Amino acid sequence: MGVFFKDIIGQSTVIERLRRSVDENRLAHALLITGPQGNGKLPIAIALANYLLCGSGAGDACGACPACVKLGKYIHSDLHFVFPVKKKGSGNDKPVSDDYITEWRELLLKNPYFSYDDWLAKLNLDNQQPMIYERESGEILHKLSMQSREGGWKVVVIWLPEKMREDGSNKLLKIIEEPPHKTLFLLVSEEPDKIIATILSRTQRIDIPRIAMGDVENALVARYGLSLNDAKAVAQQSAGNWEKAEEMLSVSEEKALYLDLFMKLMRVAYARNIRDMKAWSEQVATLGRERQKRLLDYCQRMIRENFIMNFREKEMIYMSQTELDFSVRFSPYVNERNIFGIMEELSEAQRHIEQNVNAKMVFFDMSLRMIVWIKNR
Repeated sequence: MGVFFKDIIGQSTVIERLRRSVDENRLAHALLITGPQGNGKLPIAIALANYLLCGSGAGDACGACPACVKLGKYIHSDLHFVFPVKKKGSGNDKPVSDDYITEWRELLLKNPYFSYDDWLAKLNLDNQQPMIYERESGEILHKLSMQSREGGWKVVVIWLPEKMREDGSNKLLKIIEEPPHKTLFLLVSEEPDKIIATILSRTQRIDIPRIAMGDVENALVARYGLSLNDAKAVAQQSAGNWEKAEEMLSVSEEKALYLDLFMKLMRVAYARNIRDMKAWSEQVATLGRERQKRLLDYCQRMIRENFIMNFREKEMIYMSQTELDFSVRFSPYVNERNIFGIMEELSEAQRHIEQNVNAKMVFFDMSLRMIVWIKNR
């Protein structure tokens, strides 16, 4: 089913502010909804759109009228979604969101609190970086030039507008500044600083905070049947990130792969096993650029967690049990003398991957350099 205000985890202050803006007819025509990862930005944007398109005026979308039935399936003709996409081969070098609307709806119906990584996995990317292409802007202008099919509002939800090409952003400047009557733009951003300034200046910014720990605890108990003690532990480690809380409940295959690759790297570096380093590098090179970048993100997180683990502050450690089992023995190898060097090697490898440097060379070179830092304890 769709998302309504009642389905949002916590964020009661933000929801009340948005609800009052609708009820008192003072809603800005373009909102930039942003804040930390996993705080419910996209579900909040969808719930706001649903409330507007339902028009019940009863504090939330009613969930029962014909409009809400369509909204529950994400097929309402006046609710438009824009999101990063990939090319579908040589015959479609300028894709738009509607080319992937089926996949988008499937992911929303499964869990509206999905992450960018979840969307990348759904797209089944190889070496592509998804983006919002210039042609998308023309599609938006065309859709908004027509009358509302339901006779009310038209809402455009742009997820990750920072992924929009500059030529496409420029085409939308005028309509965002002066939209047609009863038209609302909702820009849901993880990195608002990467949006062009001329777009930012035409929006009203809504900063969504992290989800309160108590709200995460309550949702874990209600939705997953956790005991209060287990819910408290997960909520504490999630740090107000619902995506992270759900991830901690089930280790995905991809995360398990990253942990395995991280452990292998550290072990072969410590053993100075050049042959195994070469095999490790070749294995990582087959993952594709986006997964390679996520692996390096994961490695940096694990290095930070292992460094913090040495201070014996349990409430500051955010690792699964499987990660902890490895880190109990590995953490002494990450200390003040080598943490910055290790992190710099991982960051440099990430920069090279983003620049399309040969992956085998990047990861083999990084693994060789890691020998020096792991031995420097």
